[in-house]
Amino acid sequence: MRQRIAVYPGSFDPITNGHLDILMRGLELVDVVIVAVAHNIEKRALFSVEERKELIRESVNGNENVIVDSFEGLLVDYVKKVNARFVIRGLRAMSDFEYEFQMASMNRNLNKDMDTIFMMTSKDYFFISSRTIKEVAGFGGCVADFVPPIVEKRLKEKFSIK
Repeated sequence: MRQRIAVYPGSFDPITNGHLDILMRGLELVDVVIVAVAHNIEKRALFSVEERKELIRESVNGNENVIVDSFEGLLVDYVKKVNARFVIRGLRAMSDFEYEFQMASMNRNLNKDMDTIFMMTSKDYFFISSRTIKEVAGFGGCVADFVPPIVEKRLKEKFSIK
């Protein structure tokens, strides 16, 4: 039987507990999830792609059903390349849905064999975004409840916070 593979794409700069929540719940639906860090030249990242991949690997504690990778270009091309059938996307608010619906529709138009699975973020994490995590951490605020311990540690190092 063919493995059910999903790609969970994003910038993950950095990965948050909200991302991990979507990832773990996604694993209940498919056999393997490939967390694909996007090379996004339009976003100025705090962590390099390699640093983000390492933070994700450490955050999933070696879960053998999670593969961490990166990609450039069109998501549909990457999905084809890794023989995935699904894309997982987390939704926090209606504004997320509008954007994600447009992207999923375009992707489906480009690749009829690909489906997008939308998952609502858990109530404990719907207000979390990587951007707000970086902002709070940058001003010395505590983000321990919102990110894995390794991410908190690396944020403190990036912002030179004792």
